[in-house]
Amino acid sequence: MNELNNLFATSKALLKKYFGYDSFRTGQEEIIKHILNGEDCLGIMPTGAGKSICYQIPAMTFDGVTIVVSPLISLMKDQVDSLNDVGIPATYINSSLSEFEYMQAIENASRGMYKIIYVAPERLINENFFNLLKVLNISMFAIDEAHCVSQWGHDFRPSYKEIANVILNLKNRPIVTAFTATATELVKEDIINSLHLSNPFIITTGFDRKNLYFAVNTVDNKKEFILDYIKQNPTQSGIIYCATRKNVENVYDFLENNGILVSKYHGGMTEKNRTQSQNDFVYDKTLVMVATNAFGMGIDKSNIRFVIHFNMPKDLESYYQEAGRSGRDGDEAKCILLFSRADIVTNRVLIEQGNPEINHSTEYKKLNDIVDYCNTDKCLRKYILEYFGEIPLFDKCNNCSNCNSEIELTNITVDAQKILSCIKRMHERFGVALVCDVLKGAKSAKIKNMHFDKLSTYGVMKDYSKDTIKEIISFLISENYITSYR
Repeated sequence: MNELNNLFATSKALLKKYFGYDSFRTGQEEIIKHILNGEDCLGIMPTGAGKSICYQIPAMTFDGVTIVVSPLISLMKDQVDSLNDVGIPATYINSSLSEFEYMQAIENASRGMYKIIYVAPERLINENFFNLLKVLNISMFAIDEAHCVSQWGHDFRPSYKEIANVILNLKNRPIVTAFTATATELVKEDIINSLHLSNPFIITTGFDRKNLYFAVNTVDNKKEFILDYIKQNPTQSGIIYCATRKNVENVYDFLENNGILVSKYHGGMTEKNRTQSQNDFVYDKTLVMVATNAFGMGIDKSNIRFVIHFNMPKDLESYYQEAGRSGRDGDEAKCILLFSRADIVTNRVLIEQGNPEINHSTEYKKLNDIVDYCNTDKCLRKYILEYFGEIPLFDKCNNCSNCNSEIELTNITVDAQKILSCIKRMHERFGVALVCDVLKGAKSAKIKNMHFDKLSTYGVMKDYSKDTIKEIISFLISENYITSYR
């Protein structure tokens, strides 16, 4: 115990020396104490909670080197530059290095010149790099963005599956730590099993970001909404996320043509242009970034005041991680999701075209969960926290669009009865579109061939618009009166 206390005292001194802090944040102290005690750890901490400190400080305390597995090249460079600036010997090894730079890094590492080495997961299966690992004195393996190891996670990467085998084949097993900002109970268990964490200390510091205001808006013209918002908040920095590169280009062109200082970021741009665009945004040359989800992970910009989703993401994990890039300085920020039913179709296509190694039925379930989020009339913050397994001590947060809504509630009991009755008479076998057509009294050949025009519910909502009927059905799904299957 005395040795552990001495190590922790050294850690606090290192925190002050290299990072200028007098004390650790919530969760950091507990994690670091368990790491110093030689235990595996899984830290689930929200964006901006200081996860990197949890492995950087122990890395400086241990005798050997710490290997940090990270999925993003830009994040590695930023982290290494910051560490070197304060005098901590660190490097990164990834595809951005030339052959000469790579061999130089390998040589320096083999001579024990670094305390921390950042590495891309794909590099772990490289024979030269694995041979280096076998001769290094490795004190700890730290896996950043650990949800990438789970097939149930929102950003599964097959290369992360190699991490456990690499560690297993080392001469001496180091301490293994894993960190992520978003993980459901299922993902948490999968991380532990996939990485073979040994009786790990697990901590969840809470998913609630009280300074973030959550809103779901259904608007007629999304681009005009965004332009009005930016004009009403002309000094604020923000991100606009789009589901596709085409949408990024369209929104970017629209804002630029309307005099907004704006950047763009997506995978179809050259690396040079992406880097320039990112730097313009980070250093406030432009205030607004329009991007796909390729942008943002590990970006060190604390003064983002809003994140607007032009399209609904395909799951709540992605949404919460992206929305959480706002307000990292602790000041108030807004997270606005612009919802339209077309986004559901777009995301279904993206799922179908996505990674074949991922269980698509699980992805459809997650898509349904975020559609329910967009349709619920209950507290949005409560919905998010319950999704991640927390039990909120409130029914209303008074800091989301549903809690603060001034929209008058309408009794839809009779409408709901008509819809449920129609679904039952159609033998619960058909989708929203056909149910709507029957309720509207459409005269399609399909309806006549299936004799749905003979049902007592045929045409009972003919005076309603299709959108209204779909909204009511979506609400009934979100409240679990109806179950939707793919």
